[in-house]
Amino acid sequence: MTISGKKETLVLFLGDVAILYFSLWLTLSLRYWSLYDIGPVWSLHLAPFSIIIVVWILVFFISGLYEKHTLILKSRLPSTVFNAQVVNSFIAVLFFYFIPYFGIAPKTNLFIYLVFSFGFILLWRIYGDRFLHPLSKQKGIIIGNGEEMKELLEEVNNNSRYGLQFISSVDLDKVSGVDFQEEILRRVYSEEVQIIAVDLKNEKVEPILPHLYNLIFSRVKFIDMYKIYEDLFDRIPLSLVRYNWFLENISTESRTAYDAWKRFIDIVASLLIGAISLVFYPFVILAIKLDDGGKVFFVQERVGKNNKIINVKKFRSMFEQNSAEQEQKITRVGKWLRKLRIDELPQLWNVLKGDMSLTGPRPEIPSLVKHYETEIPYYNVRHLVKPGLSGWAQLYHTDPPKIFADSEKTRRKLSYDLYYIKNRSVMLDFKIALKTIKILLSQSGV
Repeated sequence: MTISGKKETLVLFLGDVAILYFSLWLTLSLRYWSLYDIGPVWSLHLAPFSIIIVVWILVFFISGLYEKHTLILKSRLPSTVFNAQVVNSFIAVLFFYFIPYFGIAPKTNLFIYLVFSFGFILLWRIYGDRFLHPLSKQKGIIIGNGEEMKELLEEVNNNSRYGLQFISSVDLDKVSGVDFQEEILRRVYSEEVQIIAVDLKNEKVEPILPHLYNLIFSRVKFIDMYKIYEDLFDRIPLSLVRYNWFLENISTESRTAYDAWKRFIDIVASLLIGAISLVFYPFVILAIKLDDGGKVFFVQERVGKNNKIINVKKFRSMFEQNSAEQEQKITRVGKWLRKLRIDELPQLWNVLKGDMSLTGPRPEIPSLVKHYETEIPYYNVRHLVKPGLSGWAQLYHTDPPKIFADSEKTRRKLSYDLYYIKNRSVMLDFKIALKTIKILLSQSGV
């Protein structure tokens, strides 16, 4: 499907790096009036600016400039790039003015570099899609059923970033009324269809497999509809998930190297962040006491790995209930504690103990788990891994369930949890960590 997903991210990343170094070269060339003989000056600036560039790329990542839909939202690109570069400029000034290693004179070079890098990055991000995406698109046909097929059809056909357009679709629920020879095969040959996305795991596809087999000799490429959906939406399509999917993709077998590294990071990070956060504890405790005079901490049972019940401690953010019928309300201080996620700092103790991890599906209340187990197939699979302080679903599920049971929203949330469980890795955990930092810095967390 031409450049998409990981390949597109790689091209954007390499383009950013090239532009940042080109901006440095241009800055030094114009500053010292030489386009060629800047060797000594270049050597002096290369190492410190390389460190700056690494930090800047991390800021770009946190800002969302490597998200899959970045190129679609061109109206937001200038403000996104500008905000990222404001942060980058602040970081660069701190480095160059307060760290002796970066003490390069004159500082004029830095400001010229900031102007060039912002301008070139913005131009690259706005017009770079001309290099990333061809003008002509491959023609395709999609064969499947359910809401996921409709979502996939709409996503691909309405976005220019994909080098594919579905010219026809076949609903497997209505396949008996389809003249496959007339409506599909003839269009494949007459309109030069190159790709067919099909749900091969659907039993209703069996009758048309002989027809699809004959297309192999016509150089038609077949793609698993489920694989495309997962790549584009970063979640598992639940309507396509069956028992065989879990047997193929979900395993309780230990990933020794990954598990050891994850546990090491959990211990180091929880100790480091926990020690730093102790500075804020007196202020949080005082604020809670002055607000309503109630208890500082709130302890609640949650379901952990392998359905083990764990006790999770948080800073109290709700009024204490006097009766079971009393509606829970968030306190004035609790509103800010939740917004900044300060209320969850005590959970670092759970991470240190090993009950939780920094990244993973969020732990759920036992009563809700029992409810969802009866309402949502395969719900218990999310308990195969440790729950986390932050998770894939927490970052990408835009309408999560709140206090009360909501099976429909939780079903969508489960699709993100399954994606994490299947694809969990050091890089995915790193991405979750960076995205969480972005949310905390933008104060958009809840």
